[in-house]
Amino acid sequence: MIRIGVVEDDPASIDRLLSHLDRFQREHGERFHIGAFRDGRDIIEDYRPDWDILLLDIQMARVDGMTAARRIREVDSEVLIVFVTASPQYAVSGYEVDALSYLLKPVSYPVFAQELGRCLVRLRRRERRHMLFTAADGDRHRLDIADVLYLESAKHNVLIHTLDGDYTVATSLKAMEGELEGEDFFRCNSGYLVNLRHVTGVEGNDCRIRGGVRLQISRPRKKDFLAALAGYIGTRGITA
Repeated sequence: MIRIGVVEDDPASIDRLLSHLDRFQREHGERFHIGAFRDGRDIIEDYRPDWDILLLDIQMARVDGMTAARRIREVDSEVLIVFVTASPQYAVSGYEVDALSYLLKPVSYPVFAQELGRCLVRLRRRERRHMLFTAADGDRHRLDIADVLYLESAKHNVLIHTLDGDYTVATSLKAMEGELEGEDFFRCNSGYLVNLRHVTGVEGNDCRIRGGVRLQISRPRKKDFLAALAGYIGTRGITA
């Protein structure tokens, strides 16, 4: 599912953008995960490189959009940034942060829809890997691997925990580990295979997973786990 963040401190403007997003979904049969942030500071605090598109106001009271974009680019080179501004001169600096474009306030729906459509085309040109599997209930599912939080061994099954729900698959964790080789997953202990994309921190012998779950890192695996996480941070960007 495409994830869109709206960062805007003006209530009327944020309502307008959210209304445009709702209308776009209805008219184009799209389904977005949408998050709203009231200031640049709110988005950069505990920022995770999980967003596909950010609609970012430039002039905000506490942390302005350009500052927020620079911070975001330190950890996320892939998110599409579209500035929203009442003053086009501020948008000229957008090249510094590789912004895709900018929208002038008040943003009309036709202009918004055209720009959002351009963003979706850009996103869908990117290759994303999916996994196809048959769940224990017999239903077949197709998952975006980026949406998988972690996998858990449960007797003769594997529980796949994702951003949108959990699935039970009759297989082994070892088999899933082989299928996901090269996709930045790592075993923190014998029973869990973690998507490093969603690790939000390490405390003692626990790793925190997005959503608040904590998983134990076994002592023999801790050094290799931290090395794998550091390697992922170095290549993709992640908050510490």
